[in-house]
Amino acid sequence: MSPVRYRALLAGAVLLAASPLSMSAHAQETAAPAPAAAIPADIAQAVAASTRTPANVVRDRYRHPAETLAFFGVTGGQTVLEYFPAGGWYLEILAPLAASGGGAYIAAQPTGRYREQTLAKIQSDPALYEGVRVVDWPAGAAVPSDSVDTVLTFRNVHNMVMGGAAAANFAEFFRVLKPGGVLGIVDHRLPEERDSAAEKSSGYLKVSTVRRLAEEAGFVLEASAEINANPQDTADWSKGVWTLPPTLSEGDTDRARYVEIGESDRMTLRFRKPAA
Repeated sequence: MSPVRYRALLAGAVLLAASPLSMSAHAQETAAPAPAAAIPADIAQAVAASTRTPANVVRDRYRHPAETLAFFGVTGGQTVLEYFPAGGWYLEILAPLAASGGGAYIAAQPTGRYREQTLAKIQSDPALYEGVRVVDWPAGAAVPSDSVDTVLTFRNVHNMVMGGAAAANFAEFFRVLKPGGVLGIVDHRLPEERDSAAEKSSGYLKVSTVRRLAEEAGFVLEASAEINANPQDTADWSKGVWTLPPTLSEGDTDRARYVEIGESDRMTLRFRKPAA
């Protein structure tokens, strides 16, 4: 779909459909399907903004930012913390959204080369991103407990699992969120019947693994959605998820095939911190 047609669709009342988890019967009983929700005008406007990088806009057909943010219940008036924004794909949308709605956007970025990418994005347009706060992670005193409305992380939990930091990160997500706050997760999905050993090297995770990590931290799974599903992704590539776009780790080998498949099959999960 062309960016022009995509943005035209966003201007209307685009509806999203959510479905129960493809897990056990117990999981389907406890994860209620989310009701259809219209994309709010402020989200549609932020996604359609001319200030976004054209190369990022091209990826909208795989990442569905408007539908995803609407599913998570994000609004411009919230305090939103994004864990590991790196190059700023979602930062380009979330920071102006917060600025227009009187909210706040916090970029929680560990030190290292990805932090430099985040800072470079902000410095590329100081006027547009003047309200962005970049904090270390764990955030500690920089982000008080029970102070954030929504925590978002996109395609990062697999790195936590591979690096052994998942439990600590989920505990920190729980700490900073207000009671009743939302944790929104998008990540590469490994079929439940596969060997769990693949989670250590492939970049893919089982929904049940993400759910366990969140629930052990105190979260409750509220709903799942198929917004970012891709049935063409078999999740069994020799070089893991990085075989597919945007990384294309095989180089020119079978490149056309992988481009045709598109980005990975992804879970989209909404957890909630129980109200006090």
